[in-house]
Amino acid sequence: MKRIGVLALQGAVREHLLAIEACGAKAVPIKKPAELIGLDALVLPGGESTAMRRLIERYRFIDPLREFAKTGKPMLGTCAGLILLAREVEGYDEPHLGVMDVKVERNSFGRQIDSFEADLEIKGFDASFNAVFIRAPHIISAGPDTEVLCEYDGKIVMARHAQFLGCSFHPELTLDYRITEYFMKMISAEIQSLQA
Repeated sequence: MKRIGVLALQGAVREHLLAIEACGAKAVPIKKPAELIGLDALVLPGGESTAMRRLIERYRFIDPLREFAKTGKPMLGTCAGLILLAREVEGYDEPHLGVMDVKVERNSFGRQIDSFEADLEIKGFDASFNAVFIRAPHIISAGPDTEVLCEYDGKIVMARHAQFLGCSFHPELTLDYRITEYFMKMISAEIQSLQA
C-alpha cells in the first residue's frame, strides 16, 4: 500500500488525509522531519503560506523538504502548497522550496470573502471539475518542461513539472477525488520506474 504524507503543520490537513484514504492509500500526517522517511509521496496542503513557512522553519523542515524533493518522489501542492513548491513567488526575493518550475502570485483571486467555486476543464479529465478557490494564488508563468493542465479566467491554476503537481484551488474540499487519483497514478509510475 502506498504511504502518502500530508504536511500537518497548518491548513486543510484532515481533508487531504481523508481523500488519500478514499483512494486506497495509507495517509500519514507529518509533524516532524524524521516522519518523511519511508513515504512514497508528500502533499503540501492549502493554508496560509506565510504562517506555514514560519512553522516549517520553526520545526526545521525546510532542508528535509528540499531533500525529499530531490528523491524524485511525487509532491502535490494545493493553494499555499503550490506557493511553497514554486521556483519564484511574485514580490519575494527568495522562494520557499523553489523546486517546481513555475512563478506564482499570491491572493490572485481576492481575499477570503471573495472565495468562490468554479467548474474547470482539466486536461485529461472527461468531465468538468468543481473547484473551490480560497485566497488562491495563480501561476503567472511556467517553465518549458512544465505542463499546463488547467486555466481559469485566463490564469493558469493547475500544472505539472516533473514529479511536482500544483493546484491553485482546494481539490480536497470536494468529494471528487479525481485529482488525488491523478496524483496516485504519478506515484505508481514513479514506483514502477524505481523497480524497473
